[in-house]
Amino acid sequence: MNRNLTLRRAALPLIVAGACASSWAHAQTTAPAASAATHSSLAVLTLPGMPPVIDANNLYSETATGHMSPAVAGALERVYVPNHSANTVSVIDPATLKVVATFPVGLNPQHIVPSWDLRTLWVANNAENRASGSLTPIDPLTAKPGKSIPVDDPYNMYWSPDGQFAIVVAEAYKRLDFRDPKTMVLKYSIATPDCDGINHADFSIDGRFAFFTCEFNGAISKVDLVMRSVVGTLKLSAYFNRPEILATLAQPGKKPRKIPDPSELGATICTVPGMPQDVRASPDGKTLFVADMMFDGVHVVDGETLKQIGFIPTGIGAHGLYPSRDGKQLYVANRGTNLVHGRPGGKGGVSVIDFATRKVVQTWSILGGGSPDMGNVSADGKHLWLSGRFDDVVYRFDTESGAVDQIKVGREPHGLTVWPQPGRYSLGHTGNLR
Repeated sequence: MNRNLTLRRAALPLIVAGACASSWAHAQTTAPAASAATHSSLAVLTLPGMPPVIDANNLYSETATGHMSPAVAGALERVYVPNHSANTVSVIDPATLKVVATFPVGLNPQHIVPSWDLRTLWVANNAENRASGSLTPIDPLTAKPGKSIPVDDPYNMYWSPDGQFAIVVAEAYKRLDFRDPKTMVLKYSIATPDCDGINHADFSIDGRFAFFTCEFNGAISKVDLVMRSVVGTLKLSAYFNRPEILATLAQPGKKPRKIPDPSELGATICTVPGMPQDVRASPDGKTLFVADMMFDGVHVVDGETLKQIGFIPTGIGAHGLYPSRDGKQLYVANRGTNLVHGRPGGKGGVSVIDFATRKVVQTWSILGGGSPDMGNVSADGKHLWLSGRFDDVVYRFDTESGAVDQIKVGREPHGLTVWPQPGRYSLGHTGNLR
């Protein structure tokens, strides 16, 4: 296990909360070249074995309300919450907003991951800095856990779009481990040496490429799943369209956290490196939206060329990304702090981005503060469920009004999932279904 992981995480909390929140006077995103209606509707040539793309203009079409797979028939309606510091999973009944069960799992559970075939939920216990990581299966028909399987450093987990492999994100090793989706026996690995802190991912519309964020070096890597190799790695920045600032930031030597912006009186430039988190594809699959908890916003990247084309300021500690059930909006969980280990009652909330205009159209706050982190949208699209990472609660946001309910859970809840969800198959994380 890479012992330097803890040292890097320990050093990061020296960054003050909101360090860059007011620095984006020049931040912008280029307008989409055309509306979704003008894009070609020709059939997408997908990775062999991958389910077909039904709507080339909306890869989320099959995750709309009511599109429930027969594979989830009989699944209990529950919200599963991994409590990272308590080594437990809390189970919430969404009808009563009550915790109806809590059970132990492995060390440091990070995310609850629906299997590709939608029949199992996996708890990723990465046992930070210890060689005792594991995956714990949960039967969604009973909401009860099975026997854990030892696995190296499963910080997160995804699935190859054809369902042939579980992709275990071994963050500390800078490696993707491709395993048998049932037994978790290792089949092969792809090294990602230029992706420090590899963690969250999304996939191209044809299933050939995966895009993984690199938390500790402010980048995103593109992985060719057919050739089993890294295509390239892109450094992300809120100043992507200002080469003079990028040149200044690239100069050696220690710099103050903020320096004057030479082009605007009174404005400042934030010198803090980015820390990208979750990533989601646009409905047409052409662009990627990448949350960055240090830059307090969302980067926009062209997936084909791996070039940054935009930046959207949202809120402090932008972290989790979740498309609405109609595929028109993107919910951004702003964790309320730039710290890796924050305090309760931060300036957290949710920003709602319109996919078509790439602009924030709503902002939902939490009375008294909070720390919304990871989660997902309810099957009917009426609620956004998010863990309150530093407040030991779960938030349920009303997606019409932004009103918030809170449920007390275990210590440091992280990547919760709502189950069941609409969709034909899962690509991983807390329910990236298509």
